Amino acid sequence: MLKRDEYLALVCTALLLLASHAHAAQPLGCLIEPDRIAEVGSQVIGIAETIHVERGDYVKKGQVLATLRADVERASVQVANTRSDAIAEVRSAEANLKLAQASEQRQAYLLQKKFVSQQAVDKAHAETAIAKEKLALAKEQLNINQGELSLARAQLNQRVIRSPIDGIIADRYIWPGERIEDKPLFRVAKIHPLRVEIVMPAALFGTVSQDSMIQVLPQLPNAKSLDAKVVLVDKLIDGASNTFRIRAHIPNEAFEIPSGLRCKVTLAPLQTQGTASSALPSTSTSGNREPPTPVSTFTIDKQLSHSDAISKTATPTTKKMP
Repeated sequence: MLKRDEYLALVCTALLLLASHAHAAQPLGCLIEPDRIAEVGSQVIGIAETIHVERGDYVKKGQVLATLRADVERASVQVANTRSDAIAEVRSAEANLKLAQASEQRQAYLLQKKFVSQQAVDKAHAETAIAKEKLALAKEQLNINQGELSLARAQLNQRVIRSPIDGIIADRYIWPGERIEDKPLFRVAKIHPLRVEIVMPAALFGTVSQDSMIQVLPQLPNAKSLDAKVVLVDKLIDGASNTFRIRAHIPNEAFEIPSGLRCKVTLAPLQTQGTASSALPSTSTSGNREPPTPVSTFTIDKQLSHSDAISKTATPTTKKMP
């Protein structure tokens, strides 16, 4: 039979577990936000020429949102394109090299027949070497022209504003004809998946793990609970508020769930059977101890009352002698 101190320890453990269950069952406030928000700007200063999207439009990554005035850049691309296609100098240098090589072979043959001197052969050899260098110079110039074309196209692409992510145009800040400097032009929000930020008390640290599923209830009329997957659990607790945060993702492929909603999260009861068993004292006096059986609060109170009754009955009374 358990002693009174052991029963008191069981009562305290049971009360603590019941408090943890009640604390975990309370709904926690949360906020449904876009997974990412991008403030899209321009790399260069210019004048807005065309706006291709409006607020609420769905855009893909790399889609054109707006274009800036780029008359000079387009002209530069055309000039660079013409230069990169000019291969006349390369063909001329190739023809000159073939002529020099043929002349050198001819002079070498005539030298064998002793019709020309060695000086004529050396001159033909030098002309061949010069023709090779001119051909190499023409090819290098052609590569430079192609590089200038790439540079001109890159400068032209800077005048095109593209979306960095898949999402919804949350807002636009410009109109055609406005001067663009350093302010953002568009605000793009990625709403698939949605992000849920939950602030939890430190007493619940360790009750939620990464990749676990939780139920999120948006604060909307007739809203249903949504399945959310935990993707991040803070490893640090804020000492000032004695809280930590977790992050979960909600799939939103059809964009039916709006972002910016407040919500409630109710966590499942804690798995405390192992904790309770480890906190219970052992009642076996032999070497082979068996794990104790969890005792309910009603049973503990009943056994305490029974133990008190036994204790009062067993206590001897002393009578005063006359």
